[in-house]
Amino acid sequence: MRTGYEPTPRTTPTRYRERAHYDRDTVHQILDESLVCHLGYLSDGRPVVLPTTHARLGETLYLHGSSGSGPLLAARAAPAGLPVCVTVTLVDGLVLARAAMHHSVNFRSVVVLGAARVVDDEAEQRRALAGLLDHVAPGRAADCRAPNPRELAATGVLALDLAEVSAKVRTGGPVDDPQDCALPHWAGVVPLRVTAGAPVPADDLDPATPVPGYLPGRRS
Repeated sequence: MRTGYEPTPRTTPTRYRERAHYDRDTVHQILDESLVCHLGYLSDGRPVVLPTTHARLGETLYLHGSSGSGPLLAARAAPAGLPVCVTVTLVDGLVLARAAMHHSVNFRSVVVLGAARVVDDEAEQRRALAGLLDHVAPGRAADCRAPNPRELAATGVLALDLAEVSAKVRTGGPVDDPQDCALPHWAGVVPLRVTAGAPVPADDLDPATPVPGYLPGRRS
């Protein structure tokens, strides 16, 4: 297996090309860390972008949806697959420069292009749904009731091969013009990160039910 994805004209940035990454490790890490993706497609000739959850299993990206949702219906009507653009972004910091022009953010992002297909095979659908649960909380799929046939019929899953893929990453501090460095304005980076708080039990949960050890933010 190649260690990277082959760049294409659509995955080659027009600006800041030095920030582009095509190695699988970088792409996979960003996809696996992000909790929400955005799915873009055309609906009746109009662009639509929807947030949803995702999970990467090997070189396939699975997207969660309803069997009656717009993307699922559009994909069923597309024999060759639904052309889509899927993006994820992780914001790592606010970059404050002395000049307004040079303010930025430190980020890691991935763009996946391709033709999405509807997952109709029940075994693959169950694997994908388990992957979606474990993506949110590793170990959760084995620690809950599996979907019944009615729930499976109401749940839609799109599959997208990771073939035309790129990542883009910005790190570091502000890049001010030399003549601005003496200005009396604070400059630097405000780091940002997502942290899990202590799990809050449901109102109707049996108090004797222990907090699963796999939950982030768990307190003993």
